[in-house]
Amino acid sequence: MAADADTAAAARALLLLAVSVAALLRAGEASVHEYTGLGFLNKGNAFILHAGSEGLYAPVSPANATAEEEDDEAAAAAAPDAFIRFDKITFRRPEEANDSVKETSSSKVQILVFEIEDREMIGGSAYGGQKAICCTSDLAKLGACVEGSVIYRPSQVNPGWPQLFVASFDGSDLIATLPSRTIPVKKTGMYNMYFIHCDPALAGLEIDGKTIWKNPTGYLPGRMAPLKNFFGLMSFAFVILGIYWFYQYMKFWREVLPLQNCITLVITLGMLEMALWYFEYAEFNETGVRAKAITFWAVTFGTIKRTVARLIILIVSMGYGVVRPTLGGLTSKVVMLGGTFFVATEILELVENLGTVNDLSGKARLFLVYPVAILDASFIVWIFISLAKTLSQLQARRLMAKLDIYRKFTIALAITVLVSIGWIGYEIYFKSTDVFNERWQYAWIIPAFWHALSFSLLCVISYLWAPSQSSMRFTNDASEKFDREDSLSLIRPRPIVSKNGWSVTSAPDAKATNNTNTVASFDEDDEENKRE
Repeated sequence: MAADADTAAAARALLLLAVSVAALLRAGEASVHEYTGLGFLNKGNAFILHAGSEGLYAPVSPANATAEEEDDEAAAAAAPDAFIRFDKITFRRPEEANDSVKETSSSKVQILVFEIEDREMIGGSAYGGQKAICCTSDLAKLGACVEGSVIYRPSQVNPGWPQLFVASFDGSDLIATLPSRTIPVKKTGMYNMYFIHCDPALAGLEIDGKTIWKNPTGYLPGRMAPLKNFFGLMSFAFVILGIYWFYQYMKFWREVLPLQNCITLVITLGMLEMALWYFEYAEFNETGVRAKAITFWAVTFGTIKRTVARLIILIVSMGYGVVRPTLGGLTSKVVMLGGTFFVATEILELVENLGTVNDLSGKARLFLVYPVAILDASFIVWIFISLAKTLSQLQARRLMAKLDIYRKFTIALAITVLVSIGWIGYEIYFKSTDVFNERWQYAWIIPAFWHALSFSLLCVISYLWAPSQSSMRFTNDASEKFDREDSLSLIRPRPIVSKNGWSVTSAPDAKATNNTNTVASFDEDDEENKRE
């Protein structure tokens, strides 16, 4: 039993390795998987090309369908609602192949299609040895399979699956063609396709053609299909937020602050991003080919929005426009962090959205995630350090209106960070316990949650800093005084030594200064309370 468990684990590891490497090299376009220029990888005793992995939904049959209607549906199987279709797939072996081999052998390429639940039906071993994909001489002697063929056993759960198709090289032919055919999908599941050959003489085999994968609602892969409706809903939510914000903006346009102009930019970018994603998914669903131009701009607008949003939160935390008129020497550092974050995020998002279309995550792309995660952590640390300083300044001067706004802002940020950490933990758990993507129908929730969370924080910020009649209370002469006092505190006056040996300080009388500050503080409070 232990040997069987080890061989099964080895087979799963072999399959995972093949999928991971294929996901890194695979560059398809949506549900139309093209194979031109791809090659086979040697895995064990087989040569494998991962041809695709997608979640497919079964057509929904009406509950009150009659037997006659069911017969009509069976007659329409030539054009089913959900299918996998082979389209002009050809295999070419190199002309340099040994002529004797071409004349005496009938080599073949086998196409294996299976649902992920049937993965244990693939491969076999003789006498408890290492599990193999291709039939070996030992297994052939036992009558378990035909030597040189892919080993698989019929599924007892899914009748008629896995399905195996063959394209053969007859005699000296250099080209083998797989006849065009359509595989109807009757059961919801994660379907995988592999091109496999067991003949080392076919090294350098070239492939051309494509497969088409379709769901009942369109060509969107099953894992991505729910996101189309989600982006439509998010577009509507951004429109509602935009109506509220622009109404306030136009009503109190004389009182608008630079910070509020930045928030306007973020809301506008969010509306554009969600609208582009919706139209990109709609086009994807209709044609099966991803509109790369729309995808590029959707990714770019989204990256700009995330970068600007983080920069706004950072400069607000520093007190810009509220307790300090400029960032001073910190401007270059803020711009550098924002620019680096934009570049790293743009590269990651483009790879994620313009790379493979398979419903399998490429682990080899993880190294692109690390820079973005580190930069996000840098933003968070810097934001909370700045917030602590700004809160202490506001409390020391007893500017209660500003302090109340900043406390609410801090609470909202803290909740967002805690929820994000919890969701990251859940995402790691979800992906680590779903190695074969058997829970693919719920995978869309993970990216959707991040969009919903960032939108919620934007709503809080828009509420706290909405243009109003009293917007100018957040900028007054006291902000300039903060910077002056902070700058002067860094310059320690040296004592002046007189000729008679007495030390004389150049600082003003401490008591007088304290009294002046106290009076100024009370005046500011009274003025602020009047504005409120």
